[in-house]
Amino acid sequence: MGQSSVRGEGTRKKRVPRARELGWDDDLHGAGEATGAKADAPEETDTDAAASTRASRRRGGGGTGPSGRAAARRRAKKTGKRKVLRWTAITLSLLILGTAGAGYLYYEHLNGNIRGGSRAGGDSGVKRAAPNALGDTPLNILLIGSDSRNDEKNIALGGGRDDKNRKPLADVQMLLHISADRKNASIISIPRDTVVHIPDCKGEDGTPYAATDSRPINESLQRGGPGCTLTTWENLTGVYIDHWMMVDFAGVVAMADEVGGVPVCVKTGVWDRSTAAQHGGSGLRLTEGSHDIKGEQALQWLRTRHAFGSDQNRAKAQHMYMNGMMKRLQEQNAWSDTGRLMGLAETATTALQVSDEIRSVKKLFDLSMQFKNVKLDRLTTATVPTVEYPQRPKEWLQLVPSSADRMWAMLRDDVALDKNGDLADAKPKPSTSAKPKTPAEDPASIAVTVVNGTDGDGQAPAEGRAKKMASTLQGKGFTRAEPTQEGEGRKDTVVTYPKASGEQGKANAQSVATALGLPASAVRADTAADAQGITLIVGADWREGDTYKKPRTEAGDLPQGADDKASCMDIYSVYKWDGKSKN
Repeated sequence: MGQSSVRGEGTRKKRVPRARELGWDDDLHGAGEATGAKADAPEETDTDAAASTRASRRRGGGGTGPSGRAAARRRAKKTGKRKVLRWTAITLSLLILGTAGAGYLYYEHLNGNIRGGSRAGGDSGVKRAAPNALGDTPLNILLIGSDSRNDEKNIALGGGRDDKNRKPLADVQMLLHISADRKNASIISIPRDTVVHIPDCKGEDGTPYAATDSRPINESLQRGGPGCTLTTWENLTGVYIDHWMMVDFAGVVAMADEVGGVPVCVKTGVWDRSTAAQHGGSGLRLTEGSHDIKGEQALQWLRTRHAFGSDQNRAKAQHMYMNGMMKRLQEQNAWSDTGRLMGLAETATTALQVSDEIRSVKKLFDLSMQFKNVKLDRLTTATVPTVEYPQRPKEWLQLVPSSADRMWAMLRDDVALDKNGDLADAKPKPSTSAKPKTPAEDPASIAVTVVNGTDGDGQAPAEGRAKKMASTLQGKGFTRAEPTQEGEGRKDTVVTYPKASGEQGKANAQSVATALGLPASAVRADTAADAQGITLIVGADWREGDTYKKPRTEAGDLPQGADDKASCMDIYSVYKWDGKSKN
């Protein structure tokens, strides 16, 4: 594939290669841009197979006699197995999104099952992380559970026939982050009723939706579809998200049934039902201890809120479900058992809706292979800490800024959320940011607008910060740097350049970032910068000093209350059940 510099290239021993090495995922998460590889690997043709067989005969002396024909059959059988294994898998072991695989003969059929949609609903300005020293980048996938009632199956499972024509809400939102070295992974949730900034978005039909700062994040799905939810997360975290995947009520039930049940645990019996104080409830009813849940019971588990005590604990229960799903799939050898994958294939490809760039069996196969080597003890689940939203304290939440910022920084820097790795894994890998092809212009010719965005974390802005940093840039040769009173606060410091300025704008912006000690990831293209040109927005992470000092993050250094792995779920007293009473 023209990737001789990639790890493992040129070895003779057959193995399951990393998808990036084959060039299959070049357009999935930026590898093609970094390596120059083609987006899709060519399929093996019958002619290729015949040539391979002739070559093997020359090597092995197969001949045309009985022994030669037997040897040829054995070789053909092995080749067939390799082809099937190459194509047989869509392993998406992602919470309610489950896992699936595809047999070679079902390729076209399964492709027809998969529904798609635009990757993004707006422009966050966030770019992919720079590759590490080995040329690898992290992989981020947004997992969405929709409460759609768009058909009879979903109405029967979710209730609310009156909501049939209502646009769905994003009931579950989780970001799956797989490290660049593919040794660890993390899943971070934001509770559905958390109020965040939802940016400008555009729906699939072209309908525009104005930005808002006063609505919960689950409404992002109504304001432009899953692409808008992705853009909201990118804007919030500063993390580039490669893809989204979405499933509805019926899909959850189908996947839980297909894997034969998912193990979960409760410390006491639970019955999530209507009470005098709280109407509603998922209907979940389990006795004390461990259970394999499937079908409607799996959906009840994922939707239960009151019995677990809070939205934070609801996310914890969802993470327990995902860990249980991963455990079950590994027990079933779901990555390599062709027979097991055949049944999973039909269910998962029908249940899932995915962003367009991974809307094929081959792309989903590639995606699954990125996750297969992550051990269970290197999968961390976490929920961003929240507090009550002042305007509606009993209904909505808001993020704890310091906790959220630390978690977003760990994701951006590809720092493991667990402490189970080797010492070498505990530190961010050195990165080799690609230098722009076009050299930067003379600093004295580059106009830079400097904005004081140090109020991005809710604190008062650092006084005179824009003027101070404009003066610093002038001292470094950027004599056209000027402060401005306009602009909004940001949590992280960035240098933006007009998208229309292309490589020259990017090179000039990187020269500004380098002069100040900013990382390459701080340089971003932005359509909003077209009017101002290159803009330095000094964020809340740089309130003092002339040279940027990157906040230190260490593996496993999660804020208090974020790590939510539990062996068994606590049950709120009102919903405890003795296992006998019927009402």
